[in-house]
Amino acid sequence: MIRRITADLEQSPTTILGPGDDAAVLRLDGDAAVTTDMLVEGVHFRRNWTTPFQLGRKAIAVNVSDVEAMGAVPVSVVVALALPIGLEETWVDQFSAGVREECARSGVSLVGGDLSRSESITVCVTAIGEFRGSTPVTRGGAAPGEQVAVCGRLGWSSAGLTVLQRGFGSPKELVVEHQCPTVPYGQGRVAAAAGATAMMDVSDGLLADLGHLAEASRVAVDLETDAFAVTDAIARVCAATGKSPWGFILAGGEDHALVATFPADVALPEGWLRVGSVLEGEGLTVNALPWQGAAGWDHFAR
Repeated sequence: MIRRITADLEQSPTTILGPGDDAAVLRLDGDAAVTTDMLVEGVHFRRNWTTPFQLGRKAIAVNVSDVEAMGAVPVSVVVALALPIGLEETWVDQFSAGVREECARSGVSLVGGDLSRSESITVCVTAIGEFRGSTPVTRGGAAPGEQVAVCGRLGWSSAGLTVLQRGFGSPKELVVEHQCPTVPYGQGRVAAAAGATAMMDVSDGLLADLGHLAEASRVAVDLETDAFAVTDAIARVCAATGKSPWGFILAGGEDHALVATFPADVALPEGWLRVGSVLEGEGLTVNALPWQGAAGWDHFAR
């Protein structure tokens, strides 16, 4: 099975030794960014909602997004895969095809991993990036007076999950986004070059993740709903469910967009949208008022 997954893998110049030995060997330019993330069946995905190809793509996307959020250049991934006995080989082939597809999209090489047996499917990916002499953009660099900006799709994934939970398949663009997020590849590096002072991947919800950034930077953040566009697809889901679009856009989760802070006098890069301000103090507000409701996804909430 390992040979099936790794056959004819293309490798980047950073790979000195790829799959087949006890460890891969990489030659990186400058410091390295390393991150890992799990996708657990029944928690992060359901097989009747997500194809193995989509899951393979998603497993890579959600990890590479974290490397992007540091302002690094993604170069390599390793994939650990635990599978139930009796799972069809075609499932593994399709999952592998999805991994390869997203590796090509994001510019990384699959350099190794592991296989094991389990009661349900679990995927764990570790992604590695290089800084090429630049400085990491952390969560802790925001300062009062700066602007908050986002790049990527917000609310699409959680609205797509709501559609699936209701037993429907439309609006299709929202369902597809939940099955595999559209990561704004390359924009982390662009933001860093433009002077971003703090940055994060939006995985648990914009408010929840901005809360981590505000805490790390010891600042307050205010978001302005007038800055966001409510897409027609999200509006249709809201009309059908009676839900507010802001629950999806501000607190939905699994977007894997990027949020960053920039000095007030910096012209935002193309594709970035100003959505708020960094203030003195602590905590988050929306339109200068406390947010009512959940701020995002919590793995351990009951």
